[in-house]
Amino acid sequence: MNAPVNPKDLYPADLKSRGFEDLAHVPGPPPARSKTLRTIKFLADPLKAITTLADQYGPVFRRQDYMGWGVTILGPEANELVLFNKDKIFSSKLGWDPVLNLVFPNGLMMMDFDHHRSHRKTLSVAFKPAPMKSYLNGLNEGITRSVARWETGKTFKFYPAIKNLTLDLAAGSFLGLPWGPEAQKINQAFTDMVLASVSIVRRPLPFTQMRRGVQGRQFLCHYFGAEIPKRRGKAGDDFFTQFCNAVDDEGKQLTDQEIIDHMNFLMMAAHDTLTSSITSMVYFLGTNPEWQEKLREEVDGVRARHGDVLPYEALGELELVEMAFKESLRLIPPVPMIPRRAIKDFEFHGYKIPAGSGVGINPLYTHHMEEHWPDPERFDPLRFTTQMSANRHKYAWVPFGGGAHMCLGLHFAYMQAKAFFFQLLSTRRIVLPEGYKCEFQMVPIPRPKDGLPVTLVAR
Repeated sequence: MNAPVNPKDLYPADLKSRGFEDLAHVPGPPPARSKTLRTIKFLADPLKAITTLADQYGPVFRRQDYMGWGVTILGPEANELVLFNKDKIFSSKLGWDPVLNLVFPNGLMMMDFDHHRSHRKTLSVAFKPAPMKSYLNGLNEGITRSVARWETGKTFKFYPAIKNLTLDLAAGSFLGLPWGPEAQKINQAFTDMVLASVSIVRRPLPFTQMRRGVQGRQFLCHYFGAEIPKRRGKAGDDFFTQFCNAVDDEGKQLTDQEIIDHMNFLMMAAHDTLTSSITSMVYFLGTNPEWQEKLREEVDGVRARHGDVLPYEALGELELVEMAFKESLRLIPPVPMIPRRAIKDFEFHGYKIPAGSGVGINPLYTHHMEEHWPDPERFDPLRFTTQMSANRHKYAWVPFGGGAHMCLGLHFAYMQAKAFFFQLLSTRRIVLPEGYKCEFQMVPIPRPKDGLPVTLVAR
């Protein structure tokens, strides 16, 4: 696994990017005078923009953004084709490279085929039951401590508060240590790296967001690199120590740089996406107090049976909490758009798409398709009962991706969300300002534009 892999060996040597002429046979808008302005307009309201394009051109259309021309294919069938990737048509690495390569290179999502499979299998040791139980112990302690510090009856911005909390939790679960004086630098580094991923300027020029993102990566590479020798050969239930001692089928460990790249990507993928998802669920419970009460009743039942600390064995009993979390991920998926690049010619809905084309699917759009989700804007966790899910297309709900690149940490995400709402709903009620409606900035990772003002009221 640790033998050098030349990415060029995984893809056709003659693979080339495609332009407007290559995709002129696919319906879609004409070339824009400014692809940058077109991109900015799209990113301002992705769901409205993608819906307008779908209404005008159908489920397959060419698109243009700051990275050039590509095609978007929509719906569960498109998701299945791209994510399941049965015929190895689509490259995740080549799709994400233009977005993430300067700040999150060589993370698990930036690998394909056997290279990806090998690293995924090696890293999976960190998600086995024994370390997961240890993570939950740390989550319970950290959440209880932090939530107790949130003032009752006083309005505060929830998003920055939960971001700080998930960062503190990441210190224990991911690194196995409390954040020291460098905490703010680490937080800022990740923030700069994520923002750089969608910055319009794609080179690290002075005073640009991309420059700040690249500097953030340099800081974290140094931070993680200095820690690795301390973890080699040592026992520990945190992700970092698990990665430092993980071995492949041949007994080989990850290299220092591989560990650094995986930690950088994991911290971004787990910390920022979970911050977003918990925030959206708090918002939906605040705007749907009847559901908040139903979840509270379930939490009270689990607490009555198991005590004040959520045990690992009781996670499956929080069924309504899980369904509400899934419904929140449906309405506001943490990764609204997923890019790939075709490395083989393929056909979809009668349109032939040449190898080399950028290909995008859109979970945000699919999650709001009325034929799969009646009354799609309504918050209804019962959509995820066994009965309601039985006849739904398997790829109509894809907040964690799918196929070989299904999120490795999805069970950790469920566990942390359940631990958080078990503690919060046991002691507080979520109250939003009267008549309040939150606007989310959807990219790069959804977050409330105003921070989400919340008041926690004692039960």
